[in-house]
Amino acid sequence: MKSRTIVIEENGGPEKLRLVDMEAGEPGPGEIRIRHGACGLNFIDVYQRTGLYKMDLPHALGMEAAGTIEAVGEGVTHLKPGDRAAYACHPAGAYCEARVMPAGQVCKMPDEIDFETGAAMMLQGMTVQYLFHRTTPISEGSRVLFHAAAGGVGQIACQWAKSEGVELIGTAGTDEKCAMALEAGAAHCINYKTEDFVARVREITDGEGVDVVMDGVGADTFERSLDCLKPLGFMISFGNASGPVPPVNLLTLAAKGSLKLTRCSLFTHIARPEDCQAMARHVMDKVSSGAVKIHIGQRYPLEQIAEAHRALEARETTGSTIITL
Repeated sequence: MKSRTIVIEENGGPEKLRLVDMEAGEPGPGEIRIRHGACGLNFIDVYQRTGLYKMDLPHALGMEAAGTIEAVGEGVTHLKPGDRAAYACHPAGAYCEARVMPAGQVCKMPDEIDFETGAAMMLQGMTVQYLFHRTTPISEGSRVLFHAAAGGVGQIACQWAKSEGVELIGTAGTDEKCAMALEAGAAHCINYKTEDFVARVREITDGEGVDVVMDGVGADTFERSLDCLKPLGFMISFGNASGPVPPVNLLTLAAKGSLKLTRCSLFTHIARPEDCQAMARHVMDKVSSGAVKIHIGQRYPLEQIAEAHRALEARETTGSTIITL
């Protein structure tokens, strides 16, 4: 069974993405074959393409998709042929029509969630889930600063925070994007191109600072984000959209108020199948209940994957991006 698949043979720009026909194959023990209805696009795909995140080449790309289970291998009990399912996990290879992959992190999807929503919500939704529930205690009344609040992760985070009584202060690069974050549930949103976000955070919090910063932007925002934290505050770095964060002097954390710092990865949190399944259920429950609505800002057919990557890197996208098949 042939499957149109996007691969890279060497690291580089979007022009390195190639569309080829590959054999999907049959699932072995602990594996499933899934036929995709839609695929997701994420910054980790860019990091893998450029070589920031190393992988053996040649390799198929894509970390997230949703579709229908076609076949299951020996020992797979939580899925059966005909089930609707979604995933965001290693190994890369989601940019395709169909694939065989390990079953542990593939999660059954309720009927009320369509394939495009499923493909757009898993990586970003489970990222928000671990940021709010598995990293540091955050509860009703907590104050959080969230960078890139109009992006795919950001819009989910705004809604998630509002649904749990968390005061989220967002940042974005245009007034239009700030308006989107506010509509999604941010209590405040700062245009970082026209305002000093540190000064505005201090103003909003009456000089106190926030409990937690969630930063997926990286180099451009990291250092000044530390100045937004209250004493004993928690800095969560979870992405590098503007480039990796330079080395940090631990004495800086002491001088700025005994701050705490972590660099997280979703894939650590979902490494155990039982954790992944529980996190996915939490995300799906939020979406099914209407507390979180997945905003799909743009769609690209598989053969235009290079254009999708260029738009993502140029920060021209809002919400989630879907690859159609």
